[in-house]
Amino acid sequence: MHNLSNYVRKDLRILIRVLPLILVILVIKLGLHFANLELLSINAIFSGLIGANVFLMGFLLSGVLADYRESERIPGEVAATLLTIADEFQINHQRKPCRQTANALNHIRDVGLTIYEWLHKREKSSVVMDRLSQLNRDFYALEPMTQINAITRLKQEQNALRKLLIRIHTIRETNFISSGYFIAATATVLLLIGLTFARIEPFYESLFFVFVVSYLLLYLLFLIRDLDNPFGYYELSSSEDVSLKPLDDALRDLGKRASDGIALLDSGITPIQST
Repeated sequence: MHNLSNYVRKDLRILIRVLPLILVILVIKLGLHFANLELLSINAIFSGLIGANVFLMGFLLSGVLADYRESERIPGEVAATLLTIADEFQINHQRKPCRQTANALNHIRDVGLTIYEWLHKREKSSVVMDRLSQLNRDFYALEPMTQINAITRLKQEQNALRKLLIRIHTIRETNFISSGYFIAATATVLLLIGLTFARIEPFYESLFFVFVVSYLLLYLLFLIRDLDNPFGYYELSSSEDVSLKPLDDALRDLGKRASDGIALLDSGITPIQST
């Protein structure tokens, strides 16, 4: 079960979660029918309630999509910021190879790896922020070797990266209009209960309509929940997460730069001792 999500296409994960619930609803519907307990009748009010619930979920869906579209850009911005800081470190290392600049390249790689682990909830937020703050030591070590403007740029990139990480934390830890979710979920449950107790003739047509309405309402509900956390890489059932490919590519690049920095340092150049 732990690796089930790795073998299921993302666009099918919600469907797989919804189908068992629909099957239960259909079984209950069959039981109520043969027990002669279908006590409700379908009328215009019932149809209007279904339409109102779909409208409510459409409102919630449009809200979470706004955050999702913003979130799609964040991994690329995080990757670009990491690479920009690495560029400054690499320029200084190529100009004057020393232990400080090699360490700086290793540190920015470690920051990227820590962010990746944090996105999968294998690292705490406090650890990520501490690792990001530790870059200040590298900035201080580089001050005698570079212009003050370069250090200022590095601090600006560090601040931009911190803001991006705080934004990710806010998005994935905050639900969009929790009361809206509650009323949509409860309305869906009540409507599905009403459908199972409703009398629709002929009976086999009623099974089809119960299936379609249940599928629509439940799928929308699960989709909204999923989209509300576009950074749910740690959730086995998550299907609509934003792509981490820009960050994956950046981590490979950062790893190569760190390795090249050590190789350059070991090529015979005497490192400058830290003070």
